[in-house]
Amino acid sequence: MEKIQAFVNEQLKTEVPQFNIGDSVKVYIRITEGEKTRTQMFDGTVIAKHGGGISETFTVRRVSYGVGVEKTFPIHSPNVEKVEVYRVGKVRRAKLYYLRGRVGKAAKVKEKK
Repeated sequence: MEKIQAFVNEQLKTEVPQFNIGDSVKVYIRITEGEKTRTQMFDGTVIAKHGGGISETFTVRRVSYGVGVEKTFPIHSPNVEKVEVYRVGKVRRAKLYYLRGRVGKAAKVKEKK
């Protein structure tokens, strides 16, 4: 058990990005295609956070060409380079799954002043 705990502690990131549910974020992901690596950005609204420790994840949603796209990212993954918050949302819920049924302006989250 101690070996597993030591391995998990070694894999944890020292600087965990600070963001909350409802925030609009840009997630920079490292993608490897063959021998080449590149950084791709995925921006959207954080609709959920799950778990804790090494298995902590967050889900980001955006609408692309009229289709809703959701991606779940592990916070401590080495492939997640950085998470940049560009808009702080004002929400009263822990999970924003209701945004899946909304379209247009109704799918927006108000900005915190």
